[in-house]
Order: sequence, then C-alpha cells, then structure tokens
Amino acid sequence: MLTIFDFTTRLLLAFALGAAIGIERQWRQKSAGLRTNTLVSLGSAAFILLSVSLTGNSGDPSRVASQIVTGIGFLGAGVIMKDGMSVSGLNTAATIWCSAAVGALAGVGLFMQAGIVSAFIMMVHLLLRPLGLQLSRLPFIKSDTAQTEYLFTIKCKEKVENHLRVLLMQHLNSDDTLLLRSLSSSDNEESGNAIITAEIKSVSPQDHVLERIASRLTIEQDVMKVSWEVVGQQTDI
Repeated sequence: MLTIFDFTTRLLLAFALGAAIGIERQWRQKSAGLRTNTLVSLGSAAFILLSVSLTGNSGDPSRVASQIVTGIGFLGAGVIMKDGMSVSGLNTAATIWCSAAVGALAGVGLFMQAGIVSAFIMMVHLLLRPLGLQLSRLPFIKSDTAQTEYLFTIKCKEKVENHLRVLLMQHLNSDDTLLLRSLSSSDNEESGNAIITAEIKSVSPQDHVLERIASRLTIEQDVMKVSWEVVGQQTDI
C-alpha cells in the first residue's frame, strides 16, 4: 500500500520537474508557461497515484497513463492556432504532452527516469532552438527562389516617401522569412502623392508577418493606404 510519504514525495517530484520545464517556457513568453506545465505534470502524477492507491500492486497504472495521453491531446489542441496558412502553438502543445509524461513517470516512482526526461525536454528548447533558427535561414543562402510571392503597396505623401522606404526595408530585413526582390516608387495621379511598391518572396506563407508590417506602417504620418496581396505561389516538384 502506498504510504503518505511516498505519495507526497512523488507529487513533489512531479511538481519540481514540471516547474523546471515551465520556468523555461515562461522565460520564452509562451502561452503555456510555469503554471500550465506544473499543473499538467502534477495532474498526471496524481492520476497515476490514484490508480496505485486504489489497486495497489494488483492494478495496472499503464491503463491510466493511456487515458492521460488522450486527455492531454485535447488540452494541447487548445493551444494550437491556425492563422491563414500558418500554424502556431505546436511546440507548446508538444511541451505540455512531454510534461504529462514527466508527471506520469514521477507518479509510478521512476524518479531518475522522470528527471532524465525533463532534462532532455529543456535541452530541446535551449539547444535546438538556435539550431532551428539557423536552418530556417538556409533557403535564402542557397537559393533566392521562394514559394510565395507578395506585392506590398504604400500610398503616401511625397515628403515621407524616403522615410517609409527605409522603414519598410528595416522591417523586412529584421525578418529572416522574407526576401525583398524589388522596391520602387512612382508618382500618383494626385499631385504631391507617391506609391511605393515592393515585391517580396518567402519560402512559406507569411501572411501574418505582412499584416503586422502593414499595420505598423499604416499609423505613420501622411500614409493614406497600405495594402498587400499574394501574386504568385511556386511549388517545388
């Protein structure tokens, strides 16, 4: 029979390891941070301990573990968001899933294994994130072809034309997913107005990034209209 000391020890371990994972996620300003990962780990351990407490050595905690996996799947789906062609939150959902595994391991008394898994989870975030950022830049180093083509247009007063061109280039240069192909200006039919046109390419749809840049430039003084559209898509065969 599981003693109160063993019960508390396993919960404390699940709490500590879940909090360790959550601290890193909170530091990265993710939607599922310290409390979420701690609660997921703690809850998974509690369900395992419930099974062990009720059935003792004759029970099968693996049945409860399988149900935890299913339940965490629904929780993870809640943090995945789709914006046009872009999907965000997959990494957060995977982290919640792994936190549940850590809690389950602590719940069955596999202390060393729980610590090893939590260490590997944090290593993935701390070590593979910089590597992933470097890999995402490779398409622009190897080739300037892209899958999605955008046409970005700004209508403004002539006196702020140069200022807006500089701002647009700064925004595009700060995002490694976008590649500026051309930037031109032309006089509008209305006297004193100008139209800035930029052709932008990306290796994947980046509608939300273009919308963010457009929203930022819209609030600039003497800007009358900012718009963007997808003008072409290429598919590698």
